[in-house]
Amino acid sequence: SWMRHGLMSRFSQTFSRLRSGLLFAPLYGVATIGYGLVSMVWSRFDGDGRRQHRTAQAWARMLLRIARVQVHVEGAGNLPLGQPMVITCNHLSYMDVPVLFASLPLQFRILAKAGLFRIPFLGGHLQRAQHLPVDQSNARASMRSLQQAAAAVREGLPLFIFPEAGRSFSGEMQEFVPGAFYIAIQAQVPVVPMVLIGTYEILPPPTAHLRPGQVTLVIAPPLPTTGLTRRDAPALAARVREQMLAIYQARRQPAAALNSR
Repeated sequence: SWMRHGLMSRFSQTFSRLRSGLLFAPLYGVATIGYGLVSMVWSRFDGDGRRQHRTAQAWARMLLRIARVQVHVEGAGNLPLGQPMVITCNHLSYMDVPVLFASLPLQFRILAKAGLFRIPFLGGHLQRAQHLPVDQSNARASMRSLQQAAAAVREGLPLFIFPEAGRSFSGEMQEFVPGAFYIAIQAQVPVVPMVLIGTYEILPPPTAHLRPGQVTLVIAPPLPTTGLTRRDAPALAARVREQMLAIYQARRQPAAALNSR
């Protein structure tokens, strides 16, 4: 019985990897190229980036359908729609971005490395979509980028940032970089913490093994920054991380068990 179970498990893993490489990956490539071309065309006529954002949302939903990934959103009422905000979320997988674009019912922009804005075609596309560059070449340039991002948020542009500054290769939440919280404080807008559970199990880094499964996105109540100063950014980062970590640890185990079946 245990031998048959082991053989079935190995067969299931092999089949899953073949499906990921021979089916999911090519379909993802075709969808990304197709929607990317549509988005680049829209960028020539779209002054505020809204059509490009809707194209990104359609692309994200297509990727989730291809991989048979289901997303359950909790706390959607906590989003202060129609207001500027800084959204923060843990970063587990390349699947995080499609899940977030497909699930959030609002226009938002992201911080992208300044080098991407210098790439032909891509750079102009990002700029026309009103995404924001961050220059990490030195501390002064980085601070200037954060100040520019805060000015954009003050003008009403919701901004999304992964405060861990990179994917977690262990599945555990990493320490937060305070830049996102500096932006929120400078703009005097709320921070909206979000927690993803399940994307690590669906597409763990650094593999390309994509598995169907369920993802939960928990949206926590917004935290005001009124009256805080830039010196409060590290404390705010620690407070938000503690809240997000508690949600993640409490919810991760059931999701991991479900996606491993």
